[in-house]
Amino acid sequence: MQLDFPYHFDGRERTAATEEANHIRDLIEQIIFTTPGERVNRPAFGAGVLQLLFGPASPEAAATAEFMVKGALQQHLGRRIQLEQVSTEAEDATLRIRITYRLPATGESRTEEFERGPTP
Repeated sequence: MQLDFPYHFDGRERTAATEEANHIRDLIEQIIFTTPGERVNRPAFGAGVLQLLFGPASPEAAATAEFMVKGALQQHLGRRIQLEQVSTEAEDATLRIRITYRLPATGESRTEEFERGPTP
């Protein structure tokens, strides 16, 4: 069992835990939406795609996000997942990221979708 993200307490008032597959998904989300330099002791951690939200939505922005996500995931989770596909879509001020990967420990293939846009 691994710690669940975001950190919270479960129904027993203990630190919430999750299964390995869900923990990997949580790690992917943290990598995608963390800006390099944001973590004090890990300045290279993160993909930094949030900075793209404030620029114009375009195919170029989506391609840039895809490149950033692939590089960050291979750097930080290269031993825990086999990255199969990353696709991104930028529309208005919303960025959608779809990641397909395989868990080497179980051979299970998973597809996760992440989305960030303006907050109301």
